[in-house]
Amino acid sequence: MSSSKEMERPSHDDPAMIHDAKPVLLSHIKSSGGMTISPELFEKLYLTPKTANAGDFRKRFANPTPLGLMGFVLSALTFGAVNMGWGGATTLDGVAGIFFFTGPLLLTLACIFEWIMGNFFSMMAMGMFSVFWLSFGVLEAPTWGIAASYSATGDAAAGAASVGYCAAVALYLTMWGFWLFTFFLFALKTNTVFALIFLFAFISSFINAAAYWKVSTGEYDMAVKLQHAGAAVFFVVALLGYYITLVVMAAEMKITIKLPVGDLSHLWPKDIECGDTEKAD
Repeated sequence: MSSSKEMERPSHDDPAMIHDAKPVLLSHIKSSGGMTISPELFEKLYLTPKTANAGDFRKRFANPTPLGLMGFVLSALTFGAVNMGWGGATTLDGVAGIFFFTGPLLLTLACIFEWIMGNFFSMMAMGMFSVFWLSFGVLEAPTWGIAASYSATGDAAAGAASVGYCAAVALYLTMWGFWLFTFFLFALKTNTVFALIFLFAFISSFINAAAYWKVSTGEYDMAVKLQHAGAAVFFVVALLGYYITLVVMAAEMKITIKLPVGDLSHLWPKDIECGDTEKAD
């Protein structure tokens, strides 16, 4: 029979106890193997600015970040290679699966798991790229007939070259560019590689938008050059994503190799707790 002291012991599942508990410093969190996670290793395992999280999710669950990164890298490499015309590739129709299954499926799963783990920035990044691939895939999938709807005769090729269609897609990519630049600013609190991914994705988005503008004005030669340039920049994004994926997987598998990511968190002031901010106000 339990003693009175044991019966009065507060439960860890009590919401009041969780709310009142002092946040655990991330530098003191230990992995399932009992190894203390350093700030540098944390930046490799979880691509999000360091914040205090209650609970032990990182000890009990697998790191979902590589899953989402893998989906993004496979999609981005294919997208870049096809748009650069490698091997005689002309359109993305033959690889439309990357827009619905390869990228978005893994990114969506990773987004949900990042949310469960409490990794805010990684969750936002995974969710953003997931809906980007899905929405761009809708434009590329011939069964949707979006380009054809811009042609009076229902011809997809004519619709894809129309001013209305190209201007709309160019504006769409421009809006994505501004959002990617916003992510780049916040990624400066994580590491250099992750920040460069958003920076080059932002540049690629604007170059591809310019390519569509040129198609709308009939400057097809310049449009092709811009398409290849935008694809090349996006291919660099994919290579950076591949590198950070290797870094995270090596750290998770406890492979003793040192791959630099350029930790940027030390350049920022110490995080202020929400309660401290309210007191300051």
